[in-house]
Amino acid sequence: MKYVRIAFLIIVSFVVNAGCTPKEDRPNIVIIFTDDQGYADLGCFGGDHVYTPHIDQMAKEGARLTSFYVAAPLCTPSRAALMTGCYPRRVSMEPPSSRVVALPHVPEGKRFPVCLAADGHGLHPDEITIAEIAKSAGYRTGMFGKWHLGDQPEFLPTRQGFDEFFGLPYSHDIMPRHKRQEYFNFPPLPLLEGEEVIELDPDADYLTRRITERAVQFIEEHQDENFFLYVPHPIPHGPVAASAEIKKAYAEALANGVEASSKIYETAIHEIDWSVGQILSALKKHGIDENTIVLFTSDNGAGRHRKNSLRPLSGGKGSTLEGGMRMPTVIRWPKGIKAGSDTDELITAMDLLPTFAGLMGAEVPNDRIIDGKDIFPVLTAGESSPHEYFFYSHWGTLEAVRWKDWKLRIVNGKEALYNLKSDTSETQNLADQHPEIVTQLKAAMQKFDKEITANARPVGVVDSPRPLTLK
Repeated sequence: MKYVRIAFLIIVSFVVNAGCTPKEDRPNIVIIFTDDQGYADLGCFGGDHVYTPHIDQMAKEGARLTSFYVAAPLCTPSRAALMTGCYPRRVSMEPPSSRVVALPHVPEGKRFPVCLAADGHGLHPDEITIAEIAKSAGYRTGMFGKWHLGDQPEFLPTRQGFDEFFGLPYSHDIMPRHKRQEYFNFPPLPLLEGEEVIELDPDADYLTRRITERAVQFIEEHQDENFFLYVPHPIPHGPVAASAEIKKAYAEALANGVEASSKIYETAIHEIDWSVGQILSALKKHGIDENTIVLFTSDNGAGRHRKNSLRPLSGGKGSTLEGGMRMPTVIRWPKGIKAGSDTDELITAMDLLPTFAGLMGAEVPNDRIIDGKDIFPVLTAGESSPHEYFFYSHWGTLEAVRWKDWKLRIVNGKEALYNLKSDTSETQNLADQHPEIVTQLKAAMQKFDKEITANARPVGVVDSPRPLTLK
């Protein structure tokens, strides 16, 4: 497989560079990916507890995607799906890289869902990421933020298609101050430049600001090239943090009549909105915003205790209810997407790889199954979703499927059928009224479960992993 992957990249690069579409006709791509942000955590998605003027303006100038799904309700499998265009189980990133662990020094019966530091698992090096596809088309690639697809050198972003990387190998709570440190004994949190640790335990208050500054610098340095920019913020995942500057700015905004909460979570989201504003301003400053696609979304829903963040959805992070996997998503592309438009068609994060590959003039790998679909006609021409079914999994267990407006969820043997058009909150179980739909969707789940089990590709494994630290 390794040699097939290398051959694919060499051949595609040759084809693209030999007769590619001119730079000015191919869009730049920017994906902004937050952490644990709920469906209502944007003003343009009904959140009156947050103040997000830049993202709200972005929605007015682009489109809201109101049925946009990530492929898992947790960070690592969700990110794996975004990078590969595949369901997490397809690339074996749900589990084992995200898994329930039982450690010998943990009290009997105590099990915690956690992604460990230096656990030896990661996205397999033979997988072809969206960044590698972008590079094959001659794009400059940069990532600034949280990776969480393996922290060993073999798994880092620089080995998966990114020319530049500044950020964290995993969540910023995986550090000595973790609330369960007594069980896990986490090492200091490493901040990386490329593959080198440049700092330990960076100040969480300034993660959003520092990541934003690097993203803006990347735009400035590569404004004359085609580029793919990935900005996965570690925030508002806990411990929630924000800079002193944004706390002051947010307080001033509230004093000027803004109707929003002044708590740290909402303040952190306001800083994310500031970050989006900085990126959009940089694109406009250099005259490249008209043909730059900027997509904003999150890796999974907010924690279920954040009721304001989830409305009108149920569930939240770690759940296959809508609140865990349906994300507040905005896309802006003045050259290609009508301003002020919305779509409620089913779209997934997995679709970004094949869709953006086509726009970049690159080829999608044909030596492996890619679960994502080309959604260009949905975004630009209002066509229907290319997905017949969408499947929801958690910790490697298939729990639900969506077909049109119907969703069947089976957890602990209990079946529930919802019509998501009339009951987005998933409160009315219609299974008894529509047994034929239940039968159809159960058969679809069984077929998919059998197929993906038979065709799953291996996870990456490193023997004797070591924590990343200063040299």
